[in-house]
Amino acid sequence: MQLTDRFFEFTDQQLADLTAKEGIQHLGLYVSTPPNQQGPPLLLIRQWSANERSLPAADADPYLRLPHQSRRWYPLQDAGLILGALRADLDPQRSWNLSLDQRMRRSAAAISHALGRDLECLQLRQELSQQNDQLRTLVHQLRNPLAALRTYAQLLMRRLEADSSHRPLVEGMLSEQRQLGQYIDVLDDLGQQRLPQQETLGPTLLPPGPAEGEATMRSLLMPLLERAEATASLQGRPWEGPQEWPQWIDQPSQDGTIAEIVANLLENAFRYSPAGCSVGLCLLPDGLCVWDDGPPIPIEEREMIFERGARGSTGQDRSGTGLGLALARSLAERQGRNLSLCVEPTTIAPDLPAEGNAFILNWPAETTPGRAE
Repeated sequence: MQLTDRFFEFTDQQLADLTAKEGIQHLGLYVSTPPNQQGPPLLLIRQWSANERSLPAADADPYLRLPHQSRRWYPLQDAGLILGALRADLDPQRSWNLSLDQRMRRSAAAISHALGRDLECLQLRQELSQQNDQLRTLVHQLRNPLAALRTYAQLLMRRLEADSSHRPLVEGMLSEQRQLGQYIDVLDDLGQQRLPQQETLGPTLLPPGPAEGEATMRSLLMPLLERAEATASLQGRPWEGPQEWPQWIDQPSQDGTIAEIVANLLENAFRYSPAGCSVGLCLLPDGLCVWDDGPPIPIEEREMIFERGARGSTGQDRSGTGLGLALARSLAERQGRNLSLCVEPTTIAPDLPAEGNAFILNWPAETTPGRAE
């Protein structure tokens, strides 16, 4: 059990001098095993000895539960909960007296209170870490629709005449978008003040799609394809959408996870591929891939980029959280699918570039994207 250094310093202040001044040969501090953890009911986490002999672990001590006139146990309890116990073995040549017993009881009470507060502190830290993890994921997902709004507003501005009465409306949209972007940056800064320790990626926001019961894979992916085409036009780079539409594209779908994965892959391609590089999405018989014809990701980074918070060497000078690919792979694996990187896109389909980066989303042959797992 992981407790804070501050708690152990407190226990040392309470108990360390008892073995030297009060004739106690051994002191053992035990905590109760958490309900969801296997093992002995008591865990020995700290001990003090007058003769430098170590106490065995609780599950390896054959005499632990046997009564002995030189040994006393003091429960550690807080708010009605048994948190552990304090074991004291007195020198056999001496006998317990009221003063020593009362001192041990006071020390046990103080340690009980400290242990209770320490456990509460650890629980709060875990909850804050989980909330922080959710915050960072939420901020990352908010950037996708916000970027799409900016793209559409900028394209609309280009089509308006200089004296159009609609220009102030579009300029207002862009102004509000920039304001929202500033708020998101503040949230992002809050989320990065404490790095999350939890590995599991929490629930995220799905891209908007058709009403429940009406969605197909085509209807889920089309808004993302339109967004990608508009982004490519604004950035002045080539965009290649699907040339072939496999049969599964029109199947009903109750699962928007694929759309969320694709949204992250497209954002990653546009954000990190060099200016002017082509970006595209290709539909496959058993999946799809998002590709670009930029420089291949270095071999030593091809698995690292899927780690949470990691970014490749070519993207260090660009804004981003390093969550997109980690989130996409986690969502894929959660659905029994696979997300991998191929740096020779032409091996996937002959009309793709010979060199670049293609992120391939596959699913098992016995399943279809339109069927809930």
